[in-house]
Amino acid sequence: MSECVFCEIIAKTIPAKIIFEDDEILAFYDATPKAEVHFLITPKTHIESMLLLQSNHQELMGKIMLKANELAVSLGLKSGYKVQINTGINGGQEVFHLHVHVLGYKR
Repeated sequence: MSECVFCEIIAKTIPAKIIFEDDEILAFYDATPKAEVHFLITPKTHIESMLLLQSNHQELMGKIMLKANELAVSLGLKSGYKVQINTGINGGQEVFHLHVHVLGYKR
């Protein structure tokens, strides 16, 4: 899907500062961070938004959330952080490939 910027990042045709990668998910720093630490986790499978999740995505979404916590703590967000998923146009979603924002400050 060449018109999807996250698919291009996953395909490595657009550079990104990758934090973690396996066969199912990719985590990378946000190009326009809104906090001291701001990274995204996205499934490698193109899922447009939360609105299209189905029961077969349950394990994948659980994996993403557990990885969000693991990476947040390892990046110094031991006192807490925010997890945000913008969903659909009315939910502020700008890139239509499901992704989780993790934001926080080292304190």
